[in-house]
Amino acid sequence: MSFSDTPIIPTEPLPEPISQPKRDAAAQRGRRRRANRREMFPADAEGQAALIYSLSRRAYPSVELFVFSLVCGAIIGLGFLLDSQAVLLLGILITPLMTPWVGILLALLTGSGRFLSETLMALFVSAVIVFAGGLLTGFAARLFLPITLTNVFIHARLWIPTLGVLAVGAITLVASFVYSENKPFLPSVVIAYAFYLPINAGGFGLGSGVPGIFPQGIFVFIVHFALASMLGLLTLFALKLRPTAQGIIFSGISLLLFVGILIIFMGSGLPSAAAVGAPSATPSATQTLTQTPTPSATPSLPPSATLVKKSSPSPSPTTGTVTVTATASITLTPSITFTATESSTPSVTATNSQSPTPATPSATVPATASSTITLTVEPIFISGKISATEGGGANLRQTPNGKYLMTLDNGTLVDIYPDFKQVNGVDWLHIVVTRNGQRVEGWLLESVVGYATPEPNFSPSATP
Repeated sequence: MSFSDTPIIPTEPLPEPISQPKRDAAAQRGRRRRANRREMFPADAEGQAALIYSLSRRAYPSVELFVFSLVCGAIIGLGFLLDSQAVLLLGILITPLMTPWVGILLALLTGSGRFLSETLMALFVSAVIVFAGGLLTGFAARLFLPITLTNVFIHARLWIPTLGVLAVGAITLVASFVYSENKPFLPSVVIAYAFYLPINAGGFGLGSGVPGIFPQGIFVFIVHFALASMLGLLTLFALKLRPTAQGIIFSGISLLLFVGILIIFMGSGLPSAAAVGAPSATPSATQTLTQTPTPSATPSLPPSATLVKKSSPSPSPTTGTVTVTATASITLTPSITFTATESSTPSVTATNSQSPTPATPSATVPATASSTITLTVEPIFISGKISATEGGGANLRQTPNGKYLMTLDNGTLVDIYPDFKQVNGVDWLHIVVTRNGQRVEGWLLESVVGYATPEPNFSPSATP
């Protein structure tokens, strides 16, 4: 047996030629996929009606909407009471699927008044349940006041980042609901976060009686709802879902209403950013200081002397005593009353003779002034404003770290007394603020106050 000297090198197998039936099947599958994509958003009126009817059935509210609203309302209220972000996150994760909100948008698109009333009423009842959860925990918070309520104030205010996240969540939820039959949990959580947290915060503020929370939380919910609904309705238009003739009227009126709500309520929940100015205030406190004033004028006290002369038959010299009293009242600036009393007892020597010429006395009065000065000077305030880094405001207390009085929003102008106190190494400022026409005094943490004037030095000196 002999072998060939030429080596045998394996080669790759040649591709199997594609038969005509397989090529036709692949082309048919491509056409089917393109047809399915076209059928998802049909152009004819009958196909559009069938698609919207299918979406409406999926968006119709169920009993689980109210059950989950009850549970999440109680948990969110507890999170506000404990001022815990972890508990608030747990409450948001238990929120119901926000498909009824998408049902409201579909009802506006189709112009169905009945479907609109049903979905709108279901979402309203859900919001009332969440509000009631915050209201009950707010009543319970009265037993523990004063407590820290940072998260309540945060969610009762409008924040630009939150509005941006809400816009992304609204567009994503509508698009996911239309494109896929799966439940869009993640964008639904974003919508629930923007809707339920402000509602619960408003109920908590009403129940606890802490100012600055109610009705600001309700205003924030209204703005969030208007912005999300406007963007969701525009997303449906962008997905080529054509409204009916009645739906055009409903959608147009709704868009105008949403824009009006944004214009009216947008400024009601934004954190205050008022510029600091020098307030015109009349202080209620009076301080007595001992100062050495420099009068603007030197008083001239001309003495008035009266000499009573008794003649005696003997030509002996007469020595008399004259008492001169001069009182001057001088008004200095600023509003200082200067009272000087001068008393002098000069010695006057007169020589009397029996000549018919009357004696003319000569008196030299050394003026020795004894002055008593009492100054009443109004306190000089330092202008400042509330600029807390968290919570959107600061708590005013009756005494340093004492009883809670009220909450002052960021940007509130205050007058600061020169005195301060330290409690456990923390500086407390004595301030006065005008609220509803009344001046209220209290104490604030020095760290939450910004100064309009050069920042004073509140560090204690070595010598008390």
